[in-house]
Amino acid sequence: MAESAHAYVRGSTKKFYQWLETDAGKSIPQGPAVWIGGDCHVGNIGPLADKEGRVEIQIRDLDQTCIGNPAHDLVRLGLSLATAARGSDLPGITAVRILEAMVDGYEEALTRPAQVAGVEVDELAPIRSVLKKSRARAWHHLAEERIEDVTPRIPLGEKFWSLKREESQAIAALFLQEDVRAKITEFKGVDADTKIDIFDAAYWMKGCSSLGRLRYAVLLGIGKPSKREYCLLDLKEATAAAVPEARAYPDQSHAERVVSGACALSPNLGQRMLAVTLMKRPVVLRELMPQDLKFDLDRLSQQEAIAAARYLAGVVGRAHGRQMDAETRSCWKAELHKRHSKSLDAPSWLWTSVIALIGEHEVAYLEHCRRFSHLGSKKRSS
Repeated sequence: MAESAHAYVRGSTKKFYQWLETDAGKSIPQGPAVWIGGDCHVGNIGPLADKEGRVEIQIRDLDQTCIGNPAHDLVRLGLSLATAARGSDLPGITAVRILEAMVDGYEEALTRPAQVAGVEVDELAPIRSVLKKSRARAWHHLAEERIEDVTPRIPLGEKFWSLKREESQAIAALFLQEDVRAKITEFKGVDADTKIDIFDAAYWMKGCSSLGRLRYAVLLGIGKPSKREYCLLDLKEATAAAVPEARAYPDQSHAERVVSGACALSPNLGQRMLAVTLMKRPVVLRELMPQDLKFDLDRLSQQEAIAAARYLAGVVGRAHGRQMDAETRSCWKAELHKRHSKSLDAPSWLWTSVIALIGEHEVAYLEHCRRFSHLGSKKRSS
């Protein structure tokens, strides 16, 4: 998080929702209640493959998903894009153009949520290149990237740690469950009685999101040795979200909440997820696909930043709009049109929210760097 202000914004979801609880945050209008991403920054949108390998750009991280206010996703995305633009040394006017482009892209997608926008225009080169790479990827790319080899094992080291006996036993028991077997065979398109073997499993130390949680990588072999396919799964404990609305789900575990949100917002991801219980904790089981990538938009031209804002907001608009009927979409679009000024073709609440959040996160980022530097100095001196 100390690498850049944009990295800090991506990793400070709780700070964002703390701000929404202030008087300034409460001035944001209340949109229709739909599933929202909850942590809708640039890094959480990217190419995702369905079970046929077809790729569409959707929201790719749903840890914070809940039924809530769609305006929160817009503000979070606006903050992320504006911070990325500042990190690219773009002039301040770029933030204005980004928010205007965001609203245009969001409203257009909201009106026609069933249509997927193309990425043929020259201004979208960073997005187009990642999408092209995504569509060209196969299993060996995923294996070499995630487990460093195409052989059926997970190499232990900095990222992957050996399991305790109780962890190995719990994972083995999980893959004997009928619902788990059914999900895997359904997604792989094989018969329900197809043989499933666990080739390897390890604890996955995947950044700060792993700290204090269950997080495992599991390598499966599907089918007989002569026709075997390999399948890499991510088992991630689902914990309470920072989003206030996400706490009000008495009939769902946190894992069930995440899967429900994924099915509503990102069908390509939701169809390969399953809520399970592992060692008495709620866990999301998800097959990893080689086509799943994220965008690196830290270095952008002004033209690219504006075009990316329009496109990515369209992704969010389609995810929200699919959940609304025509009348609800029309009313929400009308609300978005309110409070435009002569100098800004976007809602004034979106502008004031993003600007306030940039200021607060910039101060918090510098304080974070100071603490990080202090800890680094103590380690060096010791």
